[in-house]
Amino acid sequence: MPIRIKICGMTRAGDAQRAAAAGADALGLVFHEPSPRAVTPESAAGIVAGLPPFVSVVGLFVNAAPSLIESVLSRVRLDYLQFHGDESPEACDRYQMPYIKVARVRPGFDLVQYAVRYRHARALLVDAYVPGLPGGTGQTFDWTQLPQTLPLPLILSGGLTPENVALAIRTVKPWAVDVSSGVEAAPGIKDAEKVLQFIRGARNEDLRHA
Repeated sequence: MPIRIKICGMTRAGDAQRAAAAGADALGLVFHEPSPRAVTPESAAGIVAGLPPFVSVVGLFVNAAPSLIESVLSRVRLDYLQFHGDESPEACDRYQMPYIKVARVRPGFDLVQYAVRYRHARALLVDAYVPGLPGGTGQTFDWTQLPQTLPLPLILSGGLTPENVALAIRTVKPWAVDVSSGVEAAPGIKDAEKVLQFIRGARNEDLRHA
């Protein structure tokens, strides 16, 4: 199956539209106030309103109160929820929406058991473990730590760039790749050329193995 590509941390409608035009399958909106890529429900709704059809929108939350998530859902069209914190499977399930659970990989972390625990998730997104930071660090991790088979689709994140995405896909063979800081001019401000080169790198690697 062709690789899926998610560009995360959108804060501007123009950036989102250009990423969609370049071929992104999904775009991420961060609803976590401490993040430099955080958006309000009002600005998120404006970003989503300008997107073409068949581009999925993912809302990111970190140990958010249910009232916040419900408030966002009432104002923003989201296709998926993405949970970056310590949310229990029951907390993730409560919204009756497709969701992605994030796992921050570190030595000794049992990703297979984690996938079993979050068996209702549509996918696991693996990211680098950095103490005190839920994501968006721009750091890679040892991809060889990842098991070759998992009971859920794998989304690879963590330090991906236009320069290393092809190698990442060749090494891990994930269902999808996710990038944020690796295609930015500044936190939350996407570089259109980097976005385009990232998508081309991922697609070209796919074609080489078609």
